[in-house]
Amino acid sequence: MENFADLDFAKLDLSREERTGFPEVVFCSGKEDQFLLSIYERLYMEHQEVFGTRASQAQYELVKSRFAEANYDPVSGILKITKNEDKKLIGNIAVCTAGTADIPVAEEAAQTAEFFGSKVNRVYDVGVAGIHRLLSRVDTIREANVVIAVAGMEGALPSVIGGLVKVPVIAVPTSVGYGASFEGLSALLTMINSCANGISVVNIDNGYGAGYIATQINRLASGVVC
Repeated sequence: MENFADLDFAKLDLSREERTGFPEVVFCSGKEDQFLLSIYERLYMEHQEVFGTRASQAQYELVKSRFAEANYDPVSGILKITKNEDKKLIGNIAVCTAGTADIPVAEEAAQTAEFFGSKVNRVYDVGVAGIHRLLSRVDTIREANVVIAVAGMEGALPSVIGGLVKVPVIAVPTSVGYGASFEGLSALLTMINSCANGISVVNIDNGYGAGYIATQINRLASGVVC
């Protein structure tokens, strides 16, 4: 029977991990303080760990006041409580960025994958404006079971990587760029219209979604069925 915790303002899906292999994750942005704290408390009671995205410094301090072991990364906005920081990581996911401004979204993807048990190799600042940087790391990228390619501006990086590897590429457009990038829409359209094969695309700035899908692919490639 499906199980959820009714907090009146929220209904937390406690059986999600059993169904899908992943527990419920908290989208922190916009949540009222007491709602957020209550959600963390209930999920921690159930799983002894909680993973949250798009958290602020103030939200971290709030959760930290209740859970001393809470950990926050201001770059990615990840706010998590973990059972085991030294958990064994499986497989190999390469997370690549076109530029350093794309790192916040890339870190959301990378830390999502790591929380869910995947080994991640970060290959940052290898955009097409200096393609020799990418080519210098291509052997490392080719070792991965799946590649996450994060780019703003014109969003060309996933297409280039797609032509160099034989594994799936998850393209993540970011809202990095000048006016005509339309807050990531230009990169999104480039990625959707890529002529390279094996590319799938998530929403603008959706590092979490990319990390989740990459973990599913990595688990399958590593022979792990949850």
